[in-house]
Formats: sequence, structure tokens, C-alpha cells
Amino acid sequence: MIGHIHSLESFGTVDGPGTRFVVFVQGCPMRCKYCHNPDTWPMSEGTPMEPSYIIEQYNRNAPFYRNGGGLTVTGGEPLMQIDFLIELFSLCKEKGIHTCLDTSGIAFNPDNEVMMPKFDKLMTVTDLVMLDIKHIDPEVHKDLCQQPNENILKFAAYLNDKKIDMWIRHVIVPGITDNDDDLYNLGYFIGQFSNLKALDALPYHTMGAVKYEKLDMEYPLKGVPAMDRNKLLEKKAKIVEGIRKRRAEDAAKA
Repeated sequence: MIGHIHSLESFGTVDGPGTRFVVFVQGCPMRCKYCHNPDTWPMSEGTPMEPSYIIEQYNRNAPFYRNGGGLTVTGGEPLMQIDFLIELFSLCKEKGIHTCLDTSGIAFNPDNEVMMPKFDKLMTVTDLVMLDIKHIDPEVHKDLCQQPNENILKFAAYLNDKKIDMWIRHVIVPGITDNDDDLYNLGYFIGQFSNLKALDALPYHTMGAVKYEKLDMEYPLKGVPAMDRNKLLEKKAKIVEGIRKRRAEDAAKA
């Protein structure tokens, strides 16, 4: 099985627990306005690689990934190459390598009878999913990403049903994803899930603007300032407030 790969990173420290070997796949249907890797969007590009080759690259520095590290596949959108992903993660599990999937969940569709068996198989070789929920409001999500969020939210529920550890990631963009009510609602939604293991509130930055210039593309968020890191904990606290409220309500019902 051939995968189309954008790039490989030997020592990732922000892509899951521990030090990790990170595979950036090529291709993504999302068009997030704050995306800092627009070069990963085209599905037809990337370097062809087989899973066995990626494992060989992993093994070059395998001692560094022990003690809590492993292999992460990110993108682009990894689920657009689910057959390749299944084969790669299956090889990882044979070799005792911790597997992490960093995804937007956009390719999930519980009504797709062809794809669902593949998702079920993928989950048997996946240790952790880092799910990037772009926005909890469906209309704002469409404007922000040019894609709906309905199946993304269903994917979160699916992961909970499958008992797959889940980290939620949410980029805080001034004036777009920093509304306190939306953050609270996001927390209230994810607070229902027992598989929620971590929450990353990530500050929006403008470093991606340079890539848009090199690709002769207009940067959608031109003029939007980087997120003030001093306010980041305040915004994350609103998500946590929603989580606690949901869990308190669920506990009272039990």
C-alpha cells in the first residue's frame, strides 16, 4: 500500500505524548482559514512511500521514542488515506509502537457502509486520537473550514464508544474561535465523553502567512493578530467550565 506523504519529522514533541516520529500525509478537504500548511491540501501531490519504509525511518532513532513516545500520523488529513493508515498502524502494533492519529475527523461518516468497517479496523490499531475540533457552531464551522462539522462531532462520539483515548485540540483565533459562549459549548459537548484524556487550547499564530505568499495565495486571515498567550488560559478555562458542567449534570443523572 502506497501512501502520499508530505514530509517526515524525526523528533516531534507537540504531536502526542513523549518524543515522536511524525508522518505528515498529503491531501486535505478542509480549507481552514488559519491553516499554516496549505501546501498539504492537494490530494495529487506528495512523495509515494510504503509503510515498511516509514518503519525503517522510525527505527533509525527508535531509542528516542521509548519511554512514552511513538509514531504520529498527521497532515493534511490522514483519514483520506485510511487504507495506508491501517497498514502502517498495523505494522506499528506488531512492533510495539504507540500509535497516534492527529485528525480533523472530516472523513468520518457513520452512514457509509463501505468505510465504517475500515474505521472499525483502524481503531483496533490506534492508541490515541488527537481530534481537532475547529468550531462547535455548525454555521461558523462552515465559514471557517468550508466543511460541515456534523460528522466530526459524531466521530468524537464514535471514539468514545470504541474506548479510544482522545485528546481534543482547539485553535483559539481572535474574533473567530475565542467567543466565550462557543468555548463553553465546546466544553459542554466534549464533557460527556469518558475517553477524554486531554485538552489543548492552541494559540493562533501568523507564521503561515509566509507560505501563502510563496504559493501565491491570498492569506484569508490577513490582519488578524496572533492570539495573546496571556489570554489563552482564560479562554481554555471557559472550555473547562463547560466540561465540568456537563460532567456534573451527568453525575447527577446517574
